[in-house]
Amino acid sequence: MTYVIAAPCVDVLDRACVEECPVDCIYEAPRMLYIHPDECVDCGACEPVCPVEAIFYEEDVPDEWAPFTSANADFFDEIGSPGGAAKVGPYPNDVDAIARLPRREVPSA
Repeated sequence: MTYVIAAPCVDVLDRACVEECPVDCIYEAPRMLYIHPDECVDCGACEPVCPVEAIFYEEDVPDEWAPFTSANADFFDEIGSPGGAAKVGPYPNDVDAIARLPRREVPSA
């Protein structure tokens, strides 16, 4: 099991979770952040700091956002397990399922 980032993160990219993650397993793409399922140690530090409540334990992902579980895993099909997001930096592409979602306006802070 691992944590999953779901729909509320799309087009938000707050990054509070990235700062809180002790193992650097949250990767950034243009529209969303993704948690590496093999690098995540299930500590849960990311979940309470997410301002849009987009992070769920895999078993607790709401049914309407179930596809985000596979989207988080699929993101790493191309980049593998680099051993930390800092080694990769922002990745240039989201998975197709996320890239195809309609853009939404996010109020600026």
